[in-house]
Parts: sequence; C-alpha cells; structure tokens
Amino acid sequence: MIVSAVDISVEDDLAKLCFDPPCESYGLSASCPPHVAGPSAFRELLRGYERALVFRIEVPLQILLSNERLEIFRLLHQIAADVEQAAVRKGYRKSRGYAGGSCKQLFCGDQRVCQVVSEGRACRNPDHARPSMSGFGINVSKLMETAGWTMNRISAETDQAPSSGMGTVCGLVLIE
Repeated sequence: MIVSAVDISVEDDLAKLCFDPPCESYGLSASCPPHVAGPSAFRELLRGYERALVFRIEVPLQILLSNERLEIFRLLHQIAADVEQAAVRKGYRKSRGYAGGSCKQLFCGDQRVCQVVSEGRACRNPDHARPSMSGFGINVSKLMETAGWTMNRISAETDQAPSSGMGTVCGLVLIE
C-alpha cells in the first residue's frame, strides 16, 4: 500500500521502549539504538520524501510466539531490501527500507559481535539487513491504520492461547 510520507507517525516514546528497559538487542547492531539516529533525525529525513510503500505479513500466532518468528522477520527484512533495491533500479535513488527486528539476531546470530559496531567494518549482510523501525519511533499501529489495515497485536494475554489467531508484522520503504 502506498501512503503519504507526511502520514507516518514518529513518536519519541516508542523509540524509548528500545532502551528503557533495554531491549535484548539494544546496542548489538548498527540498525538498532543507540546506533541509529532516532526519531528526530527520522522526522527530518521524512521531509525529503513524498510517499512510502507499506507492506505486511500476517502470521499465525503460534509461529510469532516461537523461534520460527525469526524466519518471518528475515523475510520481512528481505522484502524491504528487495523493494528498496527495485525502487533504486527504477530511478528512485534515495529509497530506504525499514523492517522490524534486530538484524544482529536475524542475520548474524551465530556471530559474536556486529562488525559494524565493534570494528567499524562493513555489514556482513548489506543486501538483506534493514534498520529497525522501532529505533526511529515509527508508530507501526498508526502506519497500518494509515494503510487501511487492522493490526493484529500480540499482548501478554496472547500467549495464553498461542494456537489461535494471527499476528501482523510490517515493513516500510520510503520512496523519493
């Protein structure tokens, strides 16, 4: 779904959820806080874009509440990367993809450290890994509403019945 960039809600309080209390991925990758520019920089970045492509994947809760979710989030990153790269090839050179989840856990879980963060070297997975929307304060719930979708949220009560229902994950590609 294509949405107007001005309709993307960015909230400082949402980005704070990454570090207060710290997410298990906090500081482990270049695509998560504190290594991303955060909400104020993302708001500034949005001024240079007119639209964004938002996409979603609906997933059975039993998968999202298991280790199988990692494969779904890898797919989410891959879709964001593929759409971004296709847009760049079509002439939209400033296109940028964002997804949910830490790239460290998804692509470099078998590595001791993120070599971008610890050694200042290039990313091991630049064609797949995309920055996490959370660290920029992107309100995914409002983003999905803007796209005309209902977000199936996972809450503390959800894992009481993991075999029923669906959850939703989404990604975003800014297009110049």
